[in-house]
Amino acid sequence: MSEILQRRTYKPGEIIFKEGEEGNLAYVVQEGEVEIVKVIDGEQKILGTVGKGGMFGEMALIDSKPRMAKARASKGSTIIVVTRGMFDQKMSKADPFIRGLLNILADHVRSMSK
Repeated sequence: MSEILQRRTYKPGEIIFKEGEEGNLAYVVQEGEVEIVKVIDGEQKILGTVGKGGMFGEMALIDSKPRMAKARASKGSTIIVVTRGMFDQKMSKADPFIRGLLNILADHVRSMSK
């Protein structure tokens, strides 16, 4: 049984999630743009932007660790929510090699961000 897709809208500057929070959702940008922001040496640094069709927040679903950065809408945005249940359902059908590779990649990305 598949879940119904949830959509959320955000105004420019609105926070989608904060660094350090538990992450049980990932997101796909349907419209708009999202900035990924991390505090480095006391300053907010934009690590990247995610536009239409892009996904963010997936790291927390892959490795169940806290959010590495903050996500905020840089423009008015409509975001599709990917729940842990949806993610786990897709991953259960994936090849074990791919699941392992995703975990390794997540570890590398987290270690590079320290």
